[in-house]
Amino acid sequence: MDILHLVDRLEEVFNDGRPIPLTRKLAVDEDRVLELIDQMRVSIPEEVKKAQQILNQRDRILAQAQEEAQRTVQLAQEKAAQLVEKEMIVEQAKQRAQEIIRQAERDAESIRADADDYVLDTLTRLEAETAKSLQQIRNGINKLRAEKGQPPLSAEA
Repeated sequence: MDILHLVDRLEEVFNDGRPIPLTRKLAVDEDRVLELIDQMRVSIPEEVKKAQQILNQRDRILAQAQEEAQRTVQLAQEKAAQLVEKEMIVEQAKQRAQEIIRQAERDAESIRADADDYVLDTLTRLEAETAKSLQQIRNGINKLRAEKGQPPLSAEA
């Protein structure tokens, strides 16, 4: 289940709470709150799994780019070997093979850079969503702790 959805449901539980007269406290359904917190604990590892899947996808893209570069290099080398038979064509074949190799390396580097950018962007968004969710959870915990007269959690907790 999406962590943001769970946070919304937790907020609904607080909104459904009944105010305790003459205080800023609410009476909330403890079972519902604990159930949502348990679901959040289960959901967070799912977000981490998604990040791992993204990293695996990046690795596959990089492997495919490397295979493509190797095939291109191999084809260039085979083409160069065929052209070596004639003296005048030998130099041109070497130059063309090097050009193909350089282009394949540029293409592979471009694919790697694009994959890295994609993974970085996705992980950055995931980090922001996770941080936001964690802050909302801390706020909820601190509110409950405050209602119980307990000190708030520190930022590192």
